[in-house]
This record gives sequence, C-alpha cells and structure tokens, in this order.
Amino acid sequence: MTTLEQLNGSAARDVPAFVNTLHGIYEHSPWIPERAAKLGPFANITALKQALQSVVTGADRAEQLGLIRAHPELAGKAAIAGELTAESTGEQAKAGLNLCTPEEFATLQKLNGDYNARFGFPFILAVKGATGKGLTRQQIITTFTRRLRNQPEDELREALRQIGRIAEMRINDLLGHTPAIGATIMEWAEEIGAWSEDEGALTCTYMTDAHRRTADQIAHWMREAGMHAHIDAVGNVVGRYLSTDPQAKTLMTGSHYDTVRNGGKYDGREGILLPIAIVKHLHEKGETLPFHFEIIGFSEEEGVRFKSTFLGSNAIIGQFDLNLLNLTDRDGVSMRDVLTQAGHDVTAIPRIARDPSDLLGYVEVHIEQGPVLLNRDLPVGIVTSIAGSSRYLVNLKGVASHAGTTPMNMRKDAAAAAAEIILYVEQRCGEDQHASLVGTVGQLQVPNGSTNVIPGACTLSLDIRAAADDVRDAAVADVLKKIEEICQRRSVDVTIEKTVSAPAAPCARWLMNQLAAATERAGVKPFELASGAGHDAMTIAKMTDVAMLFTRCGNGGISHNPLETMTADDAEVSAQILLDFLRNFKAKV
Repeated sequence: MTTLEQLNGSAARDVPAFVNTLHGIYEHSPWIPERAAKLGPFANITALKQALQSVVTGADRAEQLGLIRAHPELAGKAAIAGELTAESTGEQAKAGLNLCTPEEFATLQKLNGDYNARFGFPFILAVKGATGKGLTRQQIITTFTRRLRNQPEDELREALRQIGRIAEMRINDLLGHTPAIGATIMEWAEEIGAWSEDEGALTCTYMTDAHRRTADQIAHWMREAGMHAHIDAVGNVVGRYLSTDPQAKTLMTGSHYDTVRNGGKYDGREGILLPIAIVKHLHEKGETLPFHFEIIGFSEEEGVRFKSTFLGSNAIIGQFDLNLLNLTDRDGVSMRDVLTQAGHDVTAIPRIARDPSDLLGYVEVHIEQGPVLLNRDLPVGIVTSIAGSSRYLVNLKGVASHAGTTPMNMRKDAAAAAAEIILYVEQRCGEDQHASLVGTVGQLQVPNGSTNVIPGACTLSLDIRAAADDVRDAAVADVLKKIEEICQRRSVDVTIEKTVSAPAAPCARWLMNQLAAATERAGVKPFELASGAGHDAMTIAKMTDVAMLFTRCGNGGISHNPLETMTADDAEVSAQILLDFLRNFKAKV
C-alpha cells in the first residue's frame, strides 16, 4: 500500500517516481502529477487532491480537452475490446456496465454518439457515484440524458469536475483511505431520505408521519452515539454530549430536518447528521470535550405546511409566537391540533428557550445550495453573512381591452409593465458590485388572461436579498422607485405589499477565524462566501454568536430539488474540519 509519506518523498527527490505512482489517477495524463509534485509536501490526502485538481484548473483549454478526450466512453468500443485502463475497467464494472442488456447497450451507444456530436468529447461520469458504491445503469442513463441538454461551456466544466471526482476516489484506493465519517453521513441521509409523505419524492413537512418518524430516528442515532436525547414540545430533536465538567457551558450546532416539497436529501439534514457522526467518533474513542456539545435537529425551517418559518429555532431563542398555533394547513388542520395529536404539550413551548449566558456560540454545517464552491473546486467554504431578505407582492392594474383594435400607443398593459419591472430588477441587482445582492421575480400571474385580450391586471412577487442590509435597502429603494415610474408612464395603477423583511445575520469573526484555521489544517485553502439562503443560524444569531461552514453542492449547485447532491469525501472533509474546530475551540474572551 502506498503511503502519503512515500509520495511526499518522491515529490521532493524523485519526480518520475511520483508521476509513476500516480499514473493511473488521471487517464494518460502524466503532466498533472508532474506539475503537482512542485506543490508538495502534502499535509494530508485532501491537500494532495487539492494540489492535483489545481493543476487541472490552471491548465490551458487544449490541455483540459486532451485530458477529457483521454477518458473512454461508457460501455464504448474500448470497453468492449478490453482496452480500458485497469482503473476504468473496475469502475465501469462497479456500475454494472459490463452487464448491460441489449436495450441498455443500444441506449448508451446512441447517447455516446449524440453527446460526441454536440460537445466534441466523451461523456465523463464518476460511475462510482457520490458514495463510491456505484451508480445503477438507469441512474447513469438518466444523468447522461440530462447533461446532453447542458450548454457546451457548462458541460466542459462538469466533465472536468467529474474527472476530479474520479481522481479523488482513485487516490483513496491508492492510499487505502476510507472517508468513514462521510460514508456514515451519506448512509443516514439516504435512510431518512426514503421517508416521505409524497410517493416518489422527498417531502417531509411539519408533524406529518414522515416528519415524526424522521425525528424518532435522529433521536435514536443521537443515543447510539452516546448523547442524551429528547424531542421537545415543538418537535426539535435535542441531543447533548456532556462534558465531564457539570459547570461547563454549551456550544450549540444543528440544522433543520423538514424539507420543501420534492426536496433534496442534504439541505438542513447534513447539519444534524454530520455532528452526530462526529460525536459517535468521539464517544467510540472515549473522548469528551471541555464543554457540553448540543446538537439540535430543528423541526421546522421551510414554512411549507403552515406558511410560517423557523418554528423550531424561534422556540429555542424564546421567540415562538403562540398565536401561530391557530394557523391551519391546506386541509384546515391547526398547528395546535397536529402538535397535540403527536403527543406534545404546547403549554411547554415557552420553557424550551435557552439561557444565552450558558452558550459559547453556535456553528452550523450546511450544504451550500449554490455553485460557488463547485466552480472554485473547493469542498468547503466559510460563511461571512446570511443574507437578509425583502419580499413584496406587487399588484398592477391597467385596462383590459381588445388585442386587435387597441393601438399600441394607447394601451394600459399590466403585463408589459410587469415585464419592464422584471428586467429592471435583473439590471439593478446584476450591475451592483456586491456579489451577494440578488433580485428575483419568482411568481407572475395574469388573472383571467386570454390570447386576444390586453392584460388588465398582473401580479408578481419580488424578492431582494443581500449579505449587508444597507446594500439590500438601497436596491429595494431603487426598485420601488422604478416601479412607480414605470407604472406612471404606462398609466397603470400599482399597489405594493411588503410580505417579509428579515435583516442580514453576520457571522462572528472570532468563530470564522477558528473555522478557517481548522480548514487550513484539513488541507483546504480557506475561502469566504455569503449565504443567499436563509438558515436557522440567522435566528440563533439573535441569541448568540454564530458561524457556518458550507459543503460543496454538486449537479451545478442545484438544491431544493431531488438532484441536490454532495459526496462522501466532501462530507468527510467538513466533518474533519468541525471535529478539529471542536478539539481546538477557544471561547470568546
């Protein structure tokens, strides 16, 4: 078995030996390890992987295309002829591509031809998948079909990312490395990801059978990991790994286990499962921490069933509005009733609130839900701030009239006004130098519209977010002013209703610095980014200092979607960083 120490020795003294040892990592491309040798010594396996991938990222276009074209087609002519490298042979066999039915084989050959005609290089896919256990042939065909619709530049980047994933798993095999904690996280996410209120999709909304079953399983894993665990009056799953010092304070972590409809397996849930797996690791080693470590699986963050978000974390900070218990779902069932039927005592909700003086801080691990880390070839990133959000409902009223008889310069077209507003939102938020500023019109309706009638009414939503409140407020002011100007010019009446106003939640620099130090020790260059999505951390920030660690999100950064994905290796890196953070944690002075 090759060791990292041997590789470091070769990189320093015998580069040809280093290249030869890594010859099977990147298909027929010895220039990659040759250049990476200069970047050693490598502190750990992650640093080695990052160095090799940085060479690929820094290569010119011709070299990158050469690397992609050095890879064989899936179930292609080289595979049939037995001409693949040993690594590729094993990987394709792991996915059962040597056992294709005639129909599957014909489908793959057609896809290979169409793909090469569109992109000019072979389809690259890490067929061992996110866990390393192998994709099914149907999963491969589905992915192949989906990626055929990509734009050429996007697909070239995806091909290089898949090559990086293939190389990562080959390095694991070479060095005998198993991402054990990451594999546990992925297995647990898969298990609870199968429990849903909608068949064929992951939907787990507040206090449904799937939700309660998920909570019970999380509590079970907490107890197995050596924690004291219970489910509180709003459904939060609370686990405490106790210090030997009964007077110790508490460091808190967690995230939510509810989902959107037809959501992903890792949004929220990674931030619960990952620290449980870390505690399991500590407990098995007989290791305790100098503080109590509390993991909270927040029961509700998405606001799907009762249209009210952050129920779990608001209870923790003592700001749960008891009037919300009277809200009803789409079936007319009240929140009070579903909690009572689940065996919870709603009168106990106020007693859930934590004492801020007992807390050392809060750190949350979360899948990024975006493409920033993916495009930078980084497994993790440190969050600077959670974006605040301003949301509005805009109602436009023009005049509905005949589409054929009303001259263009005499129209009061509500939909045309909406179109101009949408383009201005895109322009204003896109031109700002602050990358975290985003603006979205996610809902657009023309009530009672008809093909031959000029739209007399139009309703649209407006969502503007930024990591800094002053940046968001300035954009909101400009957009609202522009809406008024557009409507006045077009003789369209407008009413604007504010539906949400949430301030940004900056992360605490002293916690971010400790995460950055742990990230560097893990072999990853620390990188900071803002979060455009809301998280439980922004609620907890009202009570104590917070920090967040993002894990890379695959499939182009898609989230709130069944395509949401991450890898066992990235989960392992995040886990090792949080574990290191805990072991070296220094309280704020």
